[in-house]
Amino acid sequence: MALPAAADPAQPDGVDCDAVAWMDESASAEDRAKALVDASTQHQIYRWLAEQPANAPQQTDFDGVAYPAQVPCTPEVVYTDGPDGVRFTEGVTAFPAPISLASTWNTDLAYEKGQMQAQESFDSGKNGVLGPGLASGRTPLSGRTPEYFGEDPVLTGQFTAASVDGLHEGDPRKPVLSDLKHYIANEQELDRETSSSNIEERAFHEIYALPFEIALADSEPSSVMCSYNQIGGVYGCENALLNEHLKGELDYDGYVVSDFGAVHSTAEALMNGLDQELNRPIHFTPEKLDAALAAGEVTQDRITSAATRVIAAYIRSGVFDTPLSETPSVATSAENKAVAREIAEQGSVLLKNDGMLPLDLAEGQSIAVFGPAAAVQSTEGVSASSVCSMAWAFGGGNTLTCEDLVAPLEALEAAAEDVGASVVYNPGTDLEAAADVAQSADVAIVFGHQRMGEFSDLDDLSLQDGGDALISAVAAVNDSTVVVLNTGSAVEMPWLDSVRGVFAGWLGGEQFGPAITALLTGEANPSGKLPMTFPRSLEDVPTQTEEQYPGVVDEAGIRQVDYSEGLEVGYRWYESQGIEPLFGFGYGLSYSEFEYSKVRVTPRRSNGEREMSVRFRLTNTSDVAGTEVAQVYVTLPDSSGEPSKRLIAFKRLELGAGEHQNVSVRLSAKDLATLRALQYWDEDVEGWVTPSGEFTVEVGGSIDADHSAEFVVR
Repeated sequence: MALPAAADPAQPDGVDCDAVAWMDESASAEDRAKALVDASTQHQIYRWLAEQPANAPQQTDFDGVAYPAQVPCTPEVVYTDGPDGVRFTEGVTAFPAPISLASTWNTDLAYEKGQMQAQESFDSGKNGVLGPGLASGRTPLSGRTPEYFGEDPVLTGQFTAASVDGLHEGDPRKPVLSDLKHYIANEQELDRETSSSNIEERAFHEIYALPFEIALADSEPSSVMCSYNQIGGVYGCENALLNEHLKGELDYDGYVVSDFGAVHSTAEALMNGLDQELNRPIHFTPEKLDAALAAGEVTQDRITSAATRVIAAYIRSGVFDTPLSETPSVATSAENKAVAREIAEQGSVLLKNDGMLPLDLAEGQSIAVFGPAAAVQSTEGVSASSVCSMAWAFGGGNTLTCEDLVAPLEALEAAAEDVGASVVYNPGTDLEAAADVAQSADVAIVFGHQRMGEFSDLDDLSLQDGGDALISAVAAVNDSTVVVLNTGSAVEMPWLDSVRGVFAGWLGGEQFGPAITALLTGEANPSGKLPMTFPRSLEDVPTQTEEQYPGVVDEAGIRQVDYSEGLEVGYRWYESQGIEPLFGFGYGLSYSEFEYSKVRVTPRRSNGEREMSVRFRLTNTSDVAGTEVAQVYVTLPDSSGEPSKRLIAFKRLELGAGEHQNVSVRLSAKDLATLRALQYWDEDVEGWVTPSGEFTVEVGGSIDADHSAEFVVR
């Protein structure tokens, strides 16, 4: 393929960017990208295939790899890791972890958080957000569980789409790129770079691919990041799935970027669909690309296609037309902090309440607070800052700086002072001393924690640093004990019967202190619901064998991970096996009480492609106004071979004391198709199929929904 003469690579002063075709804002992104490619030399085209050369257009040397300067009028782009917030950056908001966001079951809040994160990214000098993240919650031991949206494909897909839309639909003067990660079946940290996720076709489509399918149908992420792991023995960044499934079946038109260090080849990666190598060029260098092209291992069309995909995505996002400021600024604001608090309030899940909560703080009352995670000051290396965000292995810190953290102890002391109550704090390192303090208090609040994050999985589902023993010691001497959990995943609760209340507060961000205080005192009414199942013990999880998790290392040094549980992931496992979890998917209490009745489905007979409406009455039977997350599940006919019911819709509903609402949840034909709500993957026809027969719809406040109606598909 003959290439046109290059534009002046030196980008001389006085270049009129309004005069070059790729800066014509009236043209389509594709036409602008083509114009830029047509004006480039071969090695200028290569720049787009590696992050650093693509994003620093006038730099010519990258750790010894040389390029010509890029054509004029191309943007500087700075990537930031960003599933939870603008990571490793001062002056930004420390939002709660994504697992907490998912616990709100409020996609509007995910959208709003995305808008704020885009603004903060841009203002702090970063216009490429590597996030949101999504996975399928195969094991609660996965170190990155808090980075994702739980175990259900529909919930995950819709939260991912809302997050992407928020990133792109905020202030148009502050555009950023977005990135879905990680494609695909990246379900553990242990040996993530040398493991193979071995999945049958049906489970691949229904469990692991469906969240991506939903997200791509409902949003337009700039890029998708391929994962470290192998899928069926082939590394994710050189796997045919990139072309055949992601770009083919799902019709994705953005670019595929690698995870850092996840590329293992030049020709195989490029020809199977990788468009950009993350960080510095290693496999996509000019020398290696030239050699592969000369040897016929890659084609010029594929090189041009990769570059065009990257350029067009950059243009669509707006980063070509709105450059970063030369002077990054403090990006957080009172409004952003208020949203961080709102996420923490709505995302904290009340798991147990025997009537003690909300606390009735009164003059003279004594409150004892325990656990290092409650306080600003560090005890044996743990403080409220430790569980504000995800752990980060390098340097022992966290993904978000949490510089404006308001600790729970601080917020509780302020609330107590307002009414004349007192608060005493004990970190809990000495159990005998903690018990002495607890015994003399009217109320005991124990903060238990579980630090986790990228690079390693959990060893078990116990609280860390003696948290279980501390709770047991306090509860043994104080029968008014409440537990607050700052964790990134499920935990076992051997002490559950001895305490009167439990909150799952997750990794709650910088405003967790005021949020949990408002929930404990009744200033806010809990509405969070679990986006993942809490098992009674690790022995109950779906990955029961060594072959399933952590996998068995073969002679080549690859850990072979057998996904033999198939479709039985998350709540599908517990439902199909008749195993009662500690707390089920979708579960969460409120200070209000709700009653469901009069469930109806229309039409009663369908071809599976017509709009469907689920109607029911929801009544707040208490004298406290509150919010309920109504969940809609469907059970397919037995002929489908599905292991359990599945979530197909949810709706947050605010009701006053004693109020009832007649609710309608509508699923359009497009919704039904996008969510695959009534379909299963048929391996014989290699496609989605709607079975004939009787379907059962159930509505309620958790997976245990038992108010049902039936309809028939013919």
